[in-house]
Amino acid sequence: MKAKEIQDLIDFIAKSGLNKVNIETEEFKISVKRDPDQKVKYVKDSGAASAPAPVAAPQPLPAPAAAAPATPSAPAAPAANDESKYVAIKAPMIGTFYRSSTPESPSFVNVGDEVKQGQVICIIEAMKLFNEIESEVSGKIVKVLVDNASPVEYDQPLFLVDPS
Repeated sequence: MKAKEIQDLIDFIAKSGLNKVNIETEEFKISVKRDPDQKVKYVKDSGAASAPAPVAAPQPLPAPAAAAPATPSAPAAPAANDESKYVAIKAPMIGTFYRSSTPESPSFVNVGDEVKQGQVICIIEAMKLFNEIESEVSGKIVKVLVDNASPVEYDQPLFLVDPS
């Protein structure tokens, strides 16, 4: 399935009012789900266009998925004790993670910054749509877990926040 076909599918779902669609073939598996109450601002090519649209989350076939979790779990185990009091803000979609709206702009948040629930903390680009990601919790940014302009997966931790 080409990117244009996926975008057309997402546009169709947004217009139809459907909240969830699953498509599975021999070559791929795609699940598109949106929360009708979710407030996500979409900006296309740095313009000011806002449109509620679903989030596409292509899922890998079972073979690659089994190999991926094995690598991150080993280094995360020793650090889990130190970071257990922190809340992880996770990626709500797959795409490319950006800490600022443009390369020249300062980062939305840095380590040590206080954030409030609903504050924009980063952008994730998915299929030429720039999605502002808002903080789910209030607190202090303790750690940025992803490098700028890096690809991220659905539910991947992006930031650690100390809610106290």
